[in-house]
Amino acid sequence: MTRILRQQPWLITLVVFLLLAGVNAWLQPSFIEPGVLQSNLTTFLPLILVAIGQTYVILAGDIDLSVGSVVALSNVVTVSVFASLGNGPDAIPYGMAAGLAAGLAAGLINGVLVAVLRLQPIVTTFATGIVLAGAAIWVLPQAGLPVPDAYWMGYAGALFGVPTVVLILAGAAIATAILARSIFYAHLLAVGGNRAGAFQTGLPLVRLRVMAYGLSGLFSALAALCLTGETASGDPLLGSTLALSSISAVVLGGTALSGGQGGVAGTVIGALVLGLIGNVIFFAGLPFEYQTLVQGLIVLLALAGGVLVTRRAA
Repeated sequence: MTRILRQQPWLITLVVFLLLAGVNAWLQPSFIEPGVLQSNLTTFLPLILVAIGQTYVILAGDIDLSVGSVVALSNVVTVSVFASLGNGPDAIPYGMAAGLAAGLAAGLINGVLVAVLRLQPIVTTFATGIVLAGAAIWVLPQAGLPVPDAYWMGYAGALFGVPTVVLILAGAAIATAILARSIFYAHLLAVGGNRAGAFQTGLPLVRLRVMAYGLSGLFSALAALCLTGETASGDPLLGSTLALSSISAVVLGGTALSGGQGGVAGTVIGALVLGLIGNVIFFAGLPFEYQTLVQGLIVLLALAGGVLVTRRAA
């Protein structure tokens, strides 16, 4: 049993998820109703998407602290393009494309700074996060630009009877499943597991790390599009807590902060656990600050566990 848990650490998170779901159902009797489940998924989906992108960066042995700012920038770029084109249905594809392009560009810039210029990931992405946050405020100094009615109504609605948020999650699951079976993913694990060995075997370390950051930026932009549909407006301060939350979700899902071990499936469960923690805290009547406290403790315990594992290996 211990061996299984070491190989599949996300199983522990799955047990925690089931326990929290049970507690949530007890505190909120309507928890299992379709409408409530859809509402919860709508709330959890942005974090799930950002955490998926963060997973690829951490698997390579890096980290991305700028994801919250990327979300904010993608959001304000999207709504600004909507407004510049008349805020009608015809503006929707152009605004979405601009938001995705902004997120992807931000991720690639992070990748170039870290992988090509060899700057320290945690310091670099912290700095770029500040720059991107400033850029978001420059694009939209204050919150308030609306989005086309068709956009937020489509996000809150359904297609062929299936809620849009479920379709988005299914699309993300398919994309990550394809990536999990790709050579890129295998090489990414090798880079995170033993960077020196991966370099000696001739793996393109720079390209792999840049691509990982590009995926992080792209998934953050997707999360921004979801938040844009949920809030139906632009906000340059959107997503400020997503960096810590995404790292917590990745760690909860069994991905080692040192890289080379873990996967997206565990990350999704970890994000759902964080969402349920927030629900339980709310319905139990506890202060909201407890949620941030729990997330911080998760990261600290993960860092401590990584140090212990490294020392034992040494």
